[in-house]
Amino acid sequence: MNKLDPKACGLAFGILWGGGVLIMGLVALVSAWARPFVDVLSVMYVGYRASIVGVLIGALWGFIDAFIGGWVFAWLYNKLLK
Repeated sequence: MNKLDPKACGLAFGILWGGGVLIMGLVALVSAWARPFVDVLSVMYVGYRASIVGVLIGALWGFIDAFIGGWVFAWLYNKLLK
């Protein structure tokens, strides 16, 4: 079995989740459809709101959050693989 690279896994998770948070924030800027998503995440991601600056802050928080989660996932996977 192959091991996972924690850095690569963290980057993949971070880019996907950070991008999703960014897109949903931009959608919330132009419509009310994504507002509940932004409202829920703004509880955890300080500064995330439906504004240009808020969307960028949320995307950064999302990237950091998912990078750590992806790194831990790959680390744990490699430990359990042994």
